[in-house]
Amino acid sequence: MFFGDAEKAARLLDITLTTRGASAGEPIKNGGRALPCRRAVSRRLVKLGESVAICEQIGDPNTAKGPVERQVMRIVTPGTLTDSALLDDKRDNLLLAIHRDRATVGLAWLSLASGRFDVMETAVPNLANELERLRPAEVLIADDAAFPEVDGAGIAVRRLPPWHFDLDAARRNLARQFETLDLAGFGAADLGTAVAAAGALLEYAKATQGIGIAHVKSLAWNMKNAFVRMDPATRRNLEISETIRGEPAPTLLALMDTCATAWAAGCCTTACIIRCVTARYCRRGWLR
Repeated sequence: MFFGDAEKAARLLDITLTTRGASAGEPIKNGGRALPCRRAVSRRLVKLGESVAICEQIGDPNTAKGPVERQVMRIVTPGTLTDSALLDDKRDNLLLAIHRDRATVGLAWLSLASGRFDVMETAVPNLANELERLRPAEVLIADDAAFPEVDGAGIAVRRLPPWHFDLDAARRNLARQFETLDLAGFGAADLGTAVAAAGALLEYAKATQGIGIAHVKSLAWNMKNAFVRMDPATRRNLEISETIRGEPAPTLLALMDTCATAWAAGCCTTACIIRCVTARYCRRGWLR
């Protein structure tokens, strides 16, 4: 790494910063020539909220004249991690996109590992509650958008050009991804802000992966009257997923979670867990 990248990496990874050659009469700062394995470095940087471009040598060194051709194969970001060794096996790693239109906020979130893709629309004052509920690893917003709730939440934020949230383009791209004529079959035909957010999220995920994401095959619309909305203080006091001290146990989730693997595709929501306890019922029929 060179110049500003080298300085940043030296600070984040605690590696030695050296110089190599000169540019415009100034020494070129250089670092990272003796870094450990790519996986370990990626883990450390992504945990710090950074994105990592994975480059591979694609040219033949025996025939190349000058530097061998290289290509960016994938970009690893906090919200697009799929490596099980880097993920928490007790919760989904979510990539969230947010788009606002007047008093309505559209949210779209994706668990790239499982392929579960959700959207919802809610009032602006509810955004902080939804961020606490979802706890995304990364948030996508437009360059010209202002979301104080996101800025103060300690989440990795990526700003995209506003045209990424174009509604018409989003509908076309989503229908192409799901191989459908439109989004009516998912109950999202009349959604605006949420679909715009979903379109931006889909294109970002595809761009970072470097390949198609064919396992993302459907869209789930979260209707606001289908679950119990709780503010952060209520969630903490009920100790649903963590104690008041922020510990993972003893909690309602820890009591119920006796599985050796993560919950299938993030099926159970907080409201569903409460129904399971109070009525011994699961909407998928698995806990009856």
